[in-house]
Amino acid sequence: MPLRVVIADDQALVRAGFRLILEADGAVQVVGEAADGEAAVATVRRLRPDVVLMDVRMPAMDGIEATRRILAEPTADCRVVILTTFDLDEYVYAALRAGASGFLLKDVTPEQLVAAVRLVAAGDALLAPSITRRLVERFARPPEPAPPPPSLSVLTAREREVLVLLARGLSNAEIAAQLVLGEATVKTHVARVLDKLGLRDRVQAVVLAYESGLVTPGGGASTAEPGH
Repeated sequence: MPLRVVIADDQALVRAGFRLILEADGAVQVVGEAADGEAAVATVRRLRPDVVLMDVRMPAMDGIEATRRILAEPTADCRVVILTTFDLDEYVYAALRAGASGFLLKDVTPEQLVAAVRLVAAGDALLAPSITRRLVERFARPPEPAPPPPSLSVLTAREREVLVLLARGLSNAEIAAQLVLGEATVKTHVARVLDKLGLRDRVQAVVLAYESGLVTPGGGASTAEPGH
């Protein structure tokens, strides 16, 4: 089955260009388009695509709010990639907080666009954890970090260690080296962390770790215990 994609952008020429690029790849099908955020939310609800390409600045409702509403749906099972002409960190972080799985500038090559759709559809993220960490450290600085949410109590001690290292921007190979584990074992731990915490990808795990206070800006881990 081809990957089903919805394109949300207020410029018809942009939507047409993305459609041509994506549909030139036999494994991708553009099933719908939207010219503003409200239409994007309605279109996704109706068509239930695998991936949404979402512009940031649109009339009626911007892409960040549309992303938040789409992914807040209890039955949401799509991934959102934010597309914008504005290379500004605050947009990236707002998109991540809204639940987006990736962020691309509109000047990406056709090959990069297709690869991005395939990547997020497979459950990966378009931002390296180290990039996400820098963004979170810059924009998620509450005066007093909240205690880790009770949901973290479902993690084993080892899974908690893996989450902390993941949030510091380490790759699976680097986590394996630090914990003296096999890389396949680390991959399994990461998958279990995401599953137990109901997270879509590593990017969401990094954001959760910082915003919960499990990891603090500067790379330190919180001394707070899990919720039991």
